Amino acid sequence: MTIKAKGFDSALAMQALLSAATQYADYAVDRDPDDGQHVVPGELRRFLARLKLLHGVPFSYLVPDARLLPPESIRFFYLDRAWTDALVQGALSVGTVSSADRAQLEAVYRHIAAEVDDTERRVRQPGNEKPLKGGSGTITGFLLRSRAVSGWPNLHVRAYARDVLKDDALTTTAESDPSRLKLLRLERLAPAVLLVLIDGVPAVVHIEEPRQGLQFGVRMNPDEPPDARGARVKLRDNADGELLDDDPEFTNTNSVRVPFRRDAPGVIALGELRRRLSDKVPHKTKPLLEPNEFALQMLRFPFRQVFGDPSDTESQRFYGIDRFRVHTELPAWRAQVETGLSKVQFALNKAAPGDAPAPKTPRARRGRSKP
Repeated sequence: MTIKAKGFDSALAMQALLSAATQYADYAVDRDPDDGQHVVPGELRRFLARLKLLHGVPFSYLVPDARLLPPESIRFFYLDRAWTDALVQGALSVGTVSSADRAQLEAVYRHIAAEVDDTERRVRQPGNEKPLKGGSGTITGFLLRSRAVSGWPNLHVRAYARDVLKDDALTTTAESDPSRLKLLRLERLAPAVLLVLIDGVPAVVHIEEPRQGLQFGVRMNPDEPPDARGARVKLRDNADGELLDDDPEFTNTNSVRVPFRRDAPGVIALGELRRRLSDKVPHKTKPLLEPNEFALQMLRFPFRQVFGDPSDTESQRFYGIDRFRVHTELPAWRAQVETGLSKVQFALNKAAPGDAPAPKTPRARRGRSKP
């Protein structure tokens, strides 16, 4: 039975459900198709490849002492391939009981190592990314322990063999750049600990907050202690969304101090903050900022932390990524919305023509007309 509604039926819902389930299966299932003759079965190849990427290895083997990875720290490293090869050999030796078993393993181990190295680059294959062929070379990585990992579970990590863009560039050009290195593993080992393995030796690593959706927030003043609640909001011109100046420092002219509620640490007093912004923001429409104007002041673009930039010799702080420019005028946006709504209404009327009753045509009365 098919249940129909205006422009929608159960068959369409089932098709959407199957499509979503297929996409989730591709994301959740470890895909490694058997593409030819192999010495090692596919399931065993994937297990050994994941083992070489440290899956299942106790964290105490990676960081034997918590003082090696203190809070708010990052540690870069090289992965010792001899150590991971020995790890695979140890796993394979479990099945060798006699001298004949060990002799057979030694005879085919060269083929096993080559196939496992090839599968190692196929364990993590996000989206429609083409699989990399051939054995892996040098593997590097880092461990990050920070509140940023727990606060933003979907952190973006990108590694490049050379510096391909400015640190504060808002662009997707470098997404498919040939210098971008593949991530072999990107996983949270704990709520605040992130492990990343990189296929190669990067020159620059970008760690960036997720770009999905709008974000609102404030900045902590690095010159003030955390207990002083030195949070501030940089001011923007209400007419074009531009920052009042390019000064990376906080001043009483280009920013306002963020007020917090009494006896509620970390909870912003939005009403008082709105009044403080209204006193300093130029070109406001009313004495008190409208909700959309208040949102413009609180808008923050994702922050990006760059490691290894050879041109950043002075550890400069890049706040240019916070720049925002209004491109769409209100009349153009309104015309676009009205056009879209008319198309939707036309589609609904066309999908269900019998739902709306036909208008009645007036009929002339019979009889004589009054003089």
